[in-house]
Amino acid sequence: MPRRNYVLLLVFLFVLLAFVLAASVCSGSVRISLAELFRAFASRVSGGEGGTAGTIVFELRLPRSLLAAAVGAALAASGAGFQGVFRNPLADPYVIGASSGAALGAALAITFGAADLGPISSTSLFAFGGALAATGLAFALSRTVADPPPASALLLAGTALSALFSALLSLVLVIKDKDLHTVYYWLLGGFGVSTWNDLVSTVPVMALGIAIVMLASRPLDLLAFGEESASSLGLDVRKARAAAVVGASLAAAAAVGAAGIVGFVGLVAPHAARLVVGPGHRRLVPTAALVGAVLVLLADLFARTVASPLELPIGVVTALVGAPFFLYLLAKRGAGSGAGSAGGRGGGR
Repeated sequence: MPRRNYVLLLVFLFVLLAFVLAASVCSGSVRISLAELFRAFASRVSGGEGGTAGTIVFELRLPRSLLAAAVGAALAASGAGFQGVFRNPLADPYVIGASSGAALGAALAITFGAADLGPISSTSLFAFGGALAATGLAFALSRTVADPPPASALLLAGTALSALFSALLSLVLVIKDKDLHTVYYWLLGGFGVSTWNDLVSTVPVMALGIAIVMLASRPLDLLAFGEESASSLGLDVRKARAAAVVGASLAAAAAVGAAGIVGFVGLVAPHAARLVVGPGHRRLVPTAALVGAVLVLLADLFARTVASPLELPIGVVTALVGAPFFLYLLAKRGAGSGAGSAGGRGGGR
């Protein structure tokens, strides 16, 4: 894609994001017109409260919508990073155990009544710590195979840890079954209790993770040619992969800690971006982040308006969209592999 077209695409995505953000802030059980929204902003800028509309916008909907956009961007950038590390378009931010580690951490915080750390909720803090711990363990275990560890070893270590943490989560819920509903609702994901404190405590970590993945764009492009080829071109494979995994894991862990398990965004958004801008990560990561922000904002808007006043868990909404897309990708890859195998056999003859 020519540079001019890419810049126009980014401008379009920013405008679309602003439009969806405004729609998200205005929509709900109490509808707010654009005129009321502008008056509320003008009142706040001049030092006023903005009345009822101002309270709804600034205390309830704006922090929620901004956090939803940040979580979507973080998950999408993380997905792009992990897909580059594993050279597998079916990889997502939870591929090395981040989700199961976060789920276990959140369950421990809820069931044992951990104290909040100032403005930061204990649930978010424990979920963030659990996700980082799972990622660190997966990387440490994979290094026992080789250093640098092959992508397959990292993937298998993450799969094994996911099973272990899921079993521990079940054990915790059996022991403390009175908190089953609270933990289960958190696992489904959502932004129902989002505050400005959540933004202040999690968005900087998400931004740091996204920035690290973006800085690793060129190494990820080189890794696409294989580890041996990348090494022959002068790339330190171990450091490059570690940097990409750290950045993607930070972004995913902060997103999970803030919103719970919001699946498939890290799978769908990078694919949508790749169809337009190609596989180069320098353009792919920021484009995927914008697409992810829009997707999660739309999912959150749908979740809290389609059955109002009932609010659907956002993880359910993203799964309803993402699961069929995942199956489509899986079938497409299977068909491509079959065609390639047939071609190989024909060439052998």
